[in-house]
Amino acid sequence: MTSPDNRSRRAGPDGDGSQPESAGPDYQEGDRVALEHTSDPYTRLRPGDEGTVRRYDPSGQVLDVEWDSGSRLSMLLDAGDRVRRLPVARWPQVCDALRDAGAQAGREAARWWAQDTIGGRASGDVTAAARSLLTDLEAGDGRDVDGLPFADRDDLAQAAARYAEHSPPAAPDWQQLRAWQLDQARWAWCDGFDAAVEAEAARQCRLTLHPGGDDRDLRHVYPDRVRVGGPGVFAGDWAWTPNEAGDLRIPVGFVGTLVDTWNGWAVFTCTREVAEAIVADQADARDRCRRYLAAEGTADADLDRMVDQSMGRMWFDGDVIVADDTRVQDDPDAIDRMTPNADGHYTVMGWSWTWLPVHPYDCDRIAGTIPDPLPTASTPANPPGKGAPDA
Repeated sequence: MTSPDNRSRRAGPDGDGSQPESAGPDYQEGDRVALEHTSDPYTRLRPGDEGTVRRYDPSGQVLDVEWDSGSRLSMLLDAGDRVRRLPVARWPQVCDALRDAGAQAGREAARWWAQDTIGGRASGDVTAAARSLLTDLEAGDGRDVDGLPFADRDDLAQAAARYAEHSPPAAPDWQQLRAWQLDQARWAWCDGFDAAVEAEAARQCRLTLHPGGDDRDLRHVYPDRVRVGGPGVFAGDWAWTPNEAGDLRIPVGFVGTLVDTWNGWAVFTCTREVAEAIVADQADARDRCRRYLAAEGTADADLDRMVDQSMGRMWFDGDVIVADDTRVQDDPDAIDRMTPNADGHYTVMGWSWTWLPVHPYDCDRIAGTIPDPLPTASTPANPPGKGAPDA
């Protein structure tokens, strides 16, 4: 006769009652099972009660189960005891679910943080604050950013509550987890939270800084990262202009591809759209120069000559850009005609054009669309499951 909830086990291979530690092909440690039938007359277990497999002896058909009720009754499968396996979420799936839940919470926390620091509830120069914060975040110092939310990795009560709320339905109970699973469960949620906070905080900063509200990571077009063959935002060293607050800004930056350097200056190609913006910007600059000279008392009869001596004229002649710097250079041959290449792109250079890569967040406006980073050897141009890149 068996004792209540503690029936004697069959002897193992050594005849000492020990059980093999390795799991058999039918049941593995951690599997969840439900009781269907047991012949033990003393147990309080009833059909439908659930438990977790702790060990299985396939040779003796002995299944050691830690039942949720606290019972440790072993199942003698060759003696008529029956259990059914319950669906169980595999541990990596449990960690993934927790990480995703942490990321969702982190994004929401970062949005609230942004409202108070660079958003509608912030005071002061939010642009300067966003620039400083983004610099710290891009340097990988997210946890050192003052006030940035972060997850408490040592709060076990919070970890248990998060696990109960966000683990998959078929996951084991918190109380049934091993020590290493408890750690991984806590870290998965916290890792997801912290990574999402930093990513969303950086995105909110980029939204604040970009003149067109582009929230993409634009580090690949920062001036120190622009390389021949890659994209950049370009302006002249002459373009810096004080705004109403007295801060030096670039009224417009132009998107293009760096193709060469000349005497230290950038040579880049650009689309027709950007080329038209360059021509229009030159016309605006000439108008500003004219207004300045007029305000200084320059006679109307001298305005055109003095403007032409200060900066050249540009216009489109069909598909050709004409840059007339004859009066600037006092040289009748100082006229450039810039034709598009086979791709329809322009290289806007000339007698007095000196371009440099500039920071996109130093510009009040950006002409053209900044492309995504070029794929690296480890990053496929068209990842599986994604559509073809935009033309």
